[in-house]
This record gives sequence, structure tokens and C-alpha cells, in this order.
Amino acid sequence: QVQLVESGGGLVQAGGSLRLSCAASGRTFSSYAMGWFRQAPGKEREFVAVIRSGESTYYADSVKGRFTISRDNAKNTVYLQMNSLKPEDTAVYYCAADPQGRYLLRDQDYDYWGQGTQVTVSS
Repeated sequence: QVQLVESGGGLVQAGGSLRLSCAASGRTFSSYAMGWFRQAPGKEREFVAVIRSGESTYYADSVKGRFTISRDNAKNTVYLQMNSLKPEDTAVYYCAADPQGRYLLRDQDYDYWGQGTQVTVSS
């Protein structure tokens, strides 16, 4: 069983930055693939970014060049640095874990989820 706890959300003006954190349980965190997803009001949850154990990354086109996913295996934590935020980035952000370390881009493929953290970007 993997437990995930997100933090770092908040209210920020357009053009600002936030860094989200997701702390994970588990002795083999370094082998997990970790994903970030988001869900805006009235919309389906969508993929944002993923990082594998070898630190290879992949991003949704909508955030490429603005967001950076990273991990600190010593702290069992994955981060999402969000720069140049736009009002359309407003959503609840979730982290997800795949202990098998796969490159998963669909939310239905992840078994472990955090509770989510709200990000609101004002114009």
C-alpha cells in the first residue's frame, strides 16, 4: 500500500509560481513512477507530467516549458514546479504512484492517489 500526501497549493496571480510536493510512503519509492494530474471544475481529470525512476520525464503540451517535475528519493518526495501560471491552470492537483515504474499517462492506470491540493490562479 502506498500513501501519498500533496501540499503546496494556494492562490497566486497570473504569471506567478508555485511548487507542489507529494510525499510518498514505501521503502522502494525510488523505483516508482510518479505522475501529476489535475482536475478543473466541470472537467475531467487530465495528465500533467510524469517522472520515472531514472528521472526521465514527460509533460502535457499545455504545461511544457512552464512546469518541471522532479523527485528527491532520499525524501520520498516528488515535486511539481509551476512557473508562468495562467488562470487556466486553476484546478485540484493530484499526485499518483505506479510502484511498477511504468510511463503511465492515463489516470485510470494508477492505483495510488493523493487527496489533492487546490491551485487557483487569478487574472
